[in-house]
Amino acid sequence: MTFKDATDMAAAVAAGRISSKELVLATIEKANQENPRLNAITSTRYDRAIQEAQERDFTAKPFAGVPIFLKDLGQEQAGELSTSGSPLFANYRAKQSDYYVKRLESLGFIVLGRTNTPEFGFKNISDSQLHGLVHLPDDLTRNAGGSSGGAAALVAAGVSPIAGASDGGGSIRIPASFNGLIGLKPTRGRLPVGPDAYRGWQGASVHFALTKSMRDTKRLLEHFQVCQLESPFVLPKLRHEDLDGKSLKPLRIALQLRSPIGGKVSDQAIEAVETAAAFLEKEGHQIILLDQAPIDGIEAMSSYYVMNAVETAAMFDRIEASLGRQMTLDDMEVMTWAIYRSGQQVPAKVYSQILSQWDQYSRVMHDFHQEYDVLLSPTVADVAPKHGQFTLTDDFLDRLKAIDDVTIKEQQALIWQMFEKSLDWTPFTQQANLTGQPSISLPVYRTVEGLAIGVQLTAAKGREDLLLAIGDLFERHHQLR
Repeated sequence: MTFKDATDMAAAVAAGRISSKELVLATIEKANQENPRLNAITSTRYDRAIQEAQERDFTAKPFAGVPIFLKDLGQEQAGELSTSGSPLFANYRAKQSDYYVKRLESLGFIVLGRTNTPEFGFKNISDSQLHGLVHLPDDLTRNAGGSSGGAAALVAAGVSPIAGASDGGGSIRIPASFNGLIGLKPTRGRLPVGPDAYRGWQGASVHFALTKSMRDTKRLLEHFQVCQLESPFVLPKLRHEDLDGKSLKPLRIALQLRSPIGGKVSDQAIEAVETAAAFLEKEGHQIILLDQAPIDGIEAMSSYYVMNAVETAAMFDRIEASLGRQMTLDDMEVMTWAIYRSGQQVPAKVYSQILSQWDQYSRVMHDFHQEYDVLLSPTVADVAPKHGQFTLTDDFLDRLKAIDDVTIKEQQALIWQMFEKSLDWTPFTQQANLTGQPSISLPVYRTVEGLAIGVQLTAAKGREDLLLAIGDLFERHHQLR
């Protein structure tokens, strides 16, 4: 039996056309067939999943008995491995399930295992030294992206129609673009957080999923969303009628083609956006080409790297307290070491200024959306990169290892250089993480070689309904590739 998506699976279970156990067994069989070539799965709980499929009551659950894989970064499930792609946590098992996972289970999902990610999710590719490279299903010489690379590879390869993912700088949207999937980053505060961590990367990092259909995306958002009053970021819930797929009024759509940091954008990525813009214009929406990005991309990324370093330093302080010893370079990858050590030197007043800067970015984008309904841009600057394309030289790695020996200013310059090549590939996604806006990557384009490139649409805070309605429009007119 074949299914269009997770919604179709749940309907079949509810109607008695198939059992949840049969779904789980079929997904395990697909995973065993596909994972040897993808390297997308880090751990499994197949026996427990089969038992749950037999024993749990799925009555009136929107995703009744649907199998799902979690990302091996956060998304902790009690008693299960949770490695974060790091040797430090190679054998760590979660002590409790977080609210994200509990919510998934309450919707009827059955967790089968966890998916591959770069160490602590710092990269836009998935290549952790602990678990290895994740291969793009369309071309095994290329990386599936990051940091939700394993999740994207499984969905793209047809193992499961939906997989848990998270996005702290594009980690849902980047692999969605590379793999030809739908990748929604919800508004900050839309999804449940806690009970251990409530402001991941100061609200820049949020959790959701990668999907293959707009109705799965909408259905999941509608049932997953919360108004969580104990959270530092609180949103009113979207109503069902906000997500009912009603026709769009004519929109003013701002078009951004240039990289916000001045890098090269491939002809293929530009063609993808221009194709999407032409379709939207044909459907009655106004397209306005921007001369420049609404926010200074270099300034924004510099602030992002400072935040990332400080939050990483704080994370390793907690790890040191837990382990009762100091961290060493042997405990982590060199890039992680550089981020961690640079974060130890940032003064509190500088960090406070950075967060205030983010508030100003949010104000700028609020004003921007008084004039434009959505911002349309490439999701990424090119197709999925080749394995090893962003590998650093031994000389530069040595400089990172010795990062404690240079000034704070020199440290931040090294961090910028460390990510420079990979950031040129994916410069469009991070802004929405800083401002907390919803942003979606839609799979609207394939190159002549069959490689996917997505386009990104970003709306004002709380306006996922606009993004989903636009996605529906593309899907109804068979524009998703």
